[in-house]
Amino acid sequence: MRRGLPLAVIAAAAALVALLAYGVASQGTDTSIDDAIGRGERVAAPNRMLPMLGLSGDGSLADYRGKVVVLNFWASWCPPCIEELPLLQRTQNRIERRGGTVLGVNYKDIPEDALKLARRFGLTYPSVRDRDGEYAEDYATAGIPETFVVDRRGRIAATRRGPVDRQWLDAALRPLLQEGT
Repeated sequence: MRRGLPLAVIAAAAALVALLAYGVASQGTDTSIDDAIGRGERVAAPNRMLPMLGLSGDGSLADYRGKVVVLNFWASWCPPCIEELPLLQRTQNRIERRGGTVLGVNYKDIPEDALKLARRFGLTYPSVRDRDGEYAEDYATAGIPETFVVDRRGRIAATRRGPVDRQWLDAALRPLLQEGT
């Protein structure tokens, strides 16, 4: 009568589990954008054509080249995202006449829910739809809200992994809005 699994099967299974664990752990989080910003460098902002939220056609970050862009990943199902929407609209009002704009990236959301929220807060800045989250992956976004401030040449100059506040936005935007085109 046989008892248990042969030692070779157990060893092979343990090796496979160890290999899988190593593979998952070695993937880690991509910190290249954050590392570059930490060194005072600006890196090219990832760009994709995405459907516009509430409008026909597509849009992209490249459409705003020459402007300072506050690129904000948000969703209607995200309470911290909802909390920062009024501040982002006030920021849009302050920076649009100085060559800046807010560009929302609506993340894995139901368009009708996002539009309802945009109407509720009177958002005038545009949003594109990241239906599958691939654009967020380009930014190594781990959760939302996350915000990236992009200079007039399309380079990321500041990042905020989590909700923004007025102090952070002012500090990130002030020097960029003063830079020439």
